[in-house]
Amino acid sequence: MILADKIIEERKKNGWSQEELAEQLGVSRQSVSKWESAGSVPDLKKILQLAELFGVSTDYLLKDDILPENETPALYNDTAAEEPIRKISMEEANTFLQLKAREAVSIANGVMLCIISPVILIILAALSEAEKYSLSENFAAGIGCTFMFVMIAAAVFMFITSSMKSRDADTLQKEVFETEYGVTGMVNEKKRAFAGNFTYGIAIGVVLCIVAVIPIFIAQAMQVPDHIAAILVGVLLLLVAIGVNMIIRVCIINGSFDTLLQEGEYSQKEKQFRQKTDVLSGIYWSIMTAIYLGWSFWTMRWDITWIIWPVAGVLFAAIAGIMRLFVKDIKQ
Repeated sequence: MILADKIIEERKKNGWSQEELAEQLGVSRQSVSKWESAGSVPDLKKILQLAELFGVSTDYLLKDDILPENETPALYNDTAAEEPIRKISMEEANTFLQLKAREAVSIANGVMLCIISPVILIILAALSEAEKYSLSENFAAGIGCTFMFVMIAAAVFMFITSSMKSRDADTLQKEVFETEYGVTGMVNEKKRAFAGNFTYGIAIGVVLCIVAVIPIFIAQAMQVPDHIAAILVGVLLLLVAIGVNMIIRVCIINGSFDTLLQEGEYSQKEKQFRQKTDVLSGIYWSIMTAIYLGWSFWTMRWDITWIIWPVAGVLFAAIAGIMRLFVKDIKQ
């Protein structure tokens, strides 16, 4: 194992990101990235600092054939022989990134279909109440519900097929692994190249969700007929759907880079935390979905009920923060 791989391994053992290690060494994140991709080698002073931080000898860092003092070869280590750490090759890493890119499209489009699914129902229901349109209420409800459930069924199909295709790859988001030489450098390069798309995707998506309420303000200000207001509600849901689509797409792709780098929410510490909270997370979002559908069908105010999603997201972040403190206190 060369120096670059040893730095990666020891950093991940400690649960540090490249930024966190860089701060402790007094260097930039780019410097750490270059060390880990074998693009450059730290000077002697930094080698000494690394050895002290990692709790290993300088001989271990500098000599490829030396194991750290607290490790023994797998031949004499029963635990290592029984549970070897998975090694991710360059081919596996590229396959994972391609799968997540396709999954990002499927999941984002599926969520978009769910959001716009009631648009036809809303518009037809409003037209059926307008006297100048000879459209019966039963016909409007039947056609509208048909379109809505077809869209939801298509979205569920996308979710299930995407989940099945990426099931094996998604284990990387939960298990601890090591990457072979060159993988970290390749992933860092792709992440840097995607950074602009990620920033603009998040920014435009959030802006679209904010400006989506403008059609409702226009409807109220101009006191437009109900069927025109219904069309404007459809515009609102469409803008929200496009914005959410963009946010989900770039977040999944950027998350695939963090998964292979084991950084951010996919660091070893975060993986251990999610193992404790996955069940609660599933229950929480299931309840929120039930509340959204129940409230929407009961009131038929789809122009208002969508607000539950941003509120639920903020609330979930708060709950996750409280749980993080709670788990930390238990460990202490």
